[in-house]
Amino acid sequence: MASDVSIRTEGDVVVVTPAGELDAISSPVLAEALERILGAAEPCRGVVIDFSKVSFCDSRCIGVLVSSYRQARDLGIGLAVSAPQRTVHRLFVIAGIDQVITIEEDTAHAMESVLA
Repeated sequence: MASDVSIRTEGDVVVVTPAGELDAISSPVLAEALERILGAAEPCRGVVIDFSKVSFCDSRCIGVLVSSYRQARDLGIGLAVSAPQRTVHRLFVIAGIDQVITIEEDTAHAMESVLA
């Protein structure tokens, strides 16, 4: 199943919500969306990637998250992940992503953390 990505802006934060599976074929869609957001002429203050609708992700998705995190950090933009499903959260922990990128239980808390 491919992934769809929706984007909405709430104040100074852009919330990116992928849905479905994020693998080698569909992760580039998320990568392109994040590159557009982080490369905007007038950048936002924070980006939250809402994983509540992602049922699966693989190493390509992890690579997209790490790359986007580094780009955001270099630009002074906060980036966090919110609401990953249990199996996806487990992968983040196994991969050590939770030690680098803030992972919050819900989008509201993630929005607060990227603006802090």
